[in-house]
Amino acid sequence: MADIHELTALDLWTTLHKREISPREVTTSVLRRIAQVDPDVGAFVTVTEDAALERADEVETSLPHTRTLWGLPLADKDLVNRRGVPTGFGSELFQGVVAEASDELVTVLDDAGAVSVGKTATPEFGLSGYTEPRATGRVRNPWNRSLGVGGSSGGAAAAVAARMLPFAPGSDGGGSVRIPAAACGLVGMKPTRGLIPSASGITSVAGLSVGGTIARTVSDSALLLDAMIARRNGQIEHHYALRAPDDHDGDFLGAAVRGEGRFQLGILTNTPWDDELEIVVDPDAARTVRDAVELFTAMGHGAEEFTLRHDGRYGERFMTVWHASASTLPLDGEQLERLEPLTRHLVARGRELTARTLLETLSELTAFERSVIEQLSRFDAVLTPTLALTPRPLGWFDVDDPEECFRLQCAYEPYTSFVNVAGLPAITLPIIETDAGLPMGVQLIGRPGGEATLFALGAQLERRVRWQNRRPGLS
Repeated sequence: MADIHELTALDLWTTLHKREISPREVTTSVLRRIAQVDPDVGAFVTVTEDAALERADEVETSLPHTRTLWGLPLADKDLVNRRGVPTGFGSELFQGVVAEASDELVTVLDDAGAVSVGKTATPEFGLSGYTEPRATGRVRNPWNRSLGVGGSSGGAAAAVAARMLPFAPGSDGGGSVRIPAAACGLVGMKPTRGLIPSASGITSVAGLSVGGTIARTVSDSALLLDAMIARRNGQIEHHYALRAPDDHDGDFLGAAVRGEGRFQLGILTNTPWDDELEIVVDPDAARTVRDAVELFTAMGHGAEEFTLRHDGRYGERFMTVWHASASTLPLDGEQLERLEPLTRHLVARGRELTARTLLETLSELTAFERSVIEQLSRFDAVLTPTLALTPRPLGWFDVDDPEECFRLQCAYEPYTSFVNVAGLPAITLPIIETDAGLPMGVQLIGRPGGEATLFALGAQLERRVRWQNRRPGLS
């Protein structure tokens, strides 16, 4: 048998169910791998060794093998509460604060049979697209440790890329799963708003932030998504949750494994930020789309370029709701002075907003959402680069002006946030390695509820590219 850390989640699941290895042996191997590799990466902010081993024994003796994630290791993003474990939110203000109760998503993953081994790093309160928090330190890219991993699910992506975990849950409010997945050469899925009941996005400002998955393969991503949905008797039992289309019965793993179908693809030629920022698309980013189109058309898919129509004020509106979301942090007085400069700026700007400005902005973004869905509806999926630039050096976003820092992030990742505003599913797939040996991904945006199509397309591309066999420079 291959080393445990080299197995995909699906292969590991099969090995567990054949009784060739036990959950405790898997967990022990994962903990050993973290101890060996993470000092050079910084993906974890907390490792719960004793609790993880105790949990592995509990899974083996007390949970049915039929649970979706039986015995599989993962870690919680450090924005999510797990009872008895510190939740730091990437902030100096909350380091060492132990959660008294678990969030719903944690309970769902536990019910699915997963074994959590700790907490993965996130920027302060998950508010930026790079993971270099002052509180816990910079997360380094396993492909090149002088580079960052993106964010905000940066610790999760680094842990999966460095083969400390087979997959990991994350959250995505403006690209926070897709950005680090692309920077680390992984598959990252942001589902349709409302699909995951415990991380639906319905209650977040403008419906932006939803749960998502980070993995090395398309089928592993689908396996984790199936578990996060937490069906009962095959149904999604939650009044907020989108019911999956009838043509695939919501069987995302099946769609990913089969990888069937021929589809019509759109190729986006612009971004919604073009009128407000200088967007420079790196040649390697453009090559991801060219290579993907060439591969897809060779497989019999249709492809057609198109330009997204918009009024040129998307960026202004997105920044307004991002400020508004920061304003809700339960912090006041001297606590604000202890925040990182970017976070403090976002909170201050958000609290300056009037109710009228916010409500008008939300209305305008709703109109934008409807327009995007209508324009994209003639395609089964739409192709873009995931990132406009190659993975950024550590410290690249360290500028004195917080507004300039935010603009740099938006220029780095101009293709991701509008998908959150529209509530659409999107997956990033690691198409190429650059001449410098860095991963670059292509994004596929689906119709509402179109996750199965994205998984099918991803599986077809994965068979051709075989990105899961690539290894980062970190040994």
